[in-house]
Amino acid sequence: MNRRKSQRFLHAASSWVAFAILASAAIAQSSPASKPAVDQLIPWLLDEDRQLRGVPFSEVIFDTTGKKVLRFDSSNPVDQHVAKAISAACDETMKRLNAPGSAIQNINRINEVSSHFEDTLRELLNATPDLRCDFPLTAEGKVQRSGYPDLRIVNMESKRVFYLDPKLYAAGSPDSNFRTFYFEPKKATNKVLDDAVHFIVGFEHEPREGRFAKTMWKFTRWNLVDLSQFKVKLKAEFQASNRDMYRPEAIVATGRGE
Repeated sequence: MNRRKSQRFLHAASSWVAFAILASAAIAQSSPASKPAVDQLIPWLLDEDRQLRGVPFSEVIFDTTGKKVLRFDSSNPVDQHVAKAISAACDETMKRLNAPGSAIQNINRINEVSSHFEDTLRELLNATPDLRCDFPLTAEGKVQRSGYPDLRIVNMESKRVFYLDPKLYAAGSPDSNFRTFYFEPKKATNKVLDDAVHFIVGFEHEPREGRFAKTMWKFTRWNLVDLSQFKVKLKAEFQASNRDMYRPEAIVATGRGE
């Protein structure tokens, strides 16, 4: 994609996001002005040819936060040092959590294992000379474990920042089309506050078999991924909570069990 086409594409993406926000606000207010916005928004969403696919993640981060996604530079001594430290931490993390006595072996759901990887990586990286690793703060200065990214690493000498987001995936699933990554653009809970190198580290695990006497969690490999060329797609959906649905004035019938 040449520069002019890229600019047109990004302009269209930004326009859509702005339009969607305005439309959502209009719907929430239930004002007469909402109808024209909805009338334009719904057909746009139904037009599959105009779905936003292949959007550069670096542009999403910059437009959302004003911060740059820096490319990992294999010739840069600082980047080499940090990548080596992350690699050593990944090896040790996998060794510790694969152990029979590891806390994760008592956890049934893989989604509940992720925080143990974050905690162990943080501990190991903090023990590395010249590095500091913490949970990134939000724009409001609060620690928030959910949402991207999970860890913030700083090389204390150069002050170069690296974001690291651990992911767990089942063996044989790297080609899966199921959603495994998301980024929600919000100002208050934004955790990307620096120009930084962005990494994902994916840990592969074998299937855990057995209904009653389950086998152990076993992680077999990891991959450190540079997100500077990462591309994402936008999925639009309308949402509501139970509070929105089960309003007393909207309930037309009810019943109770004996």
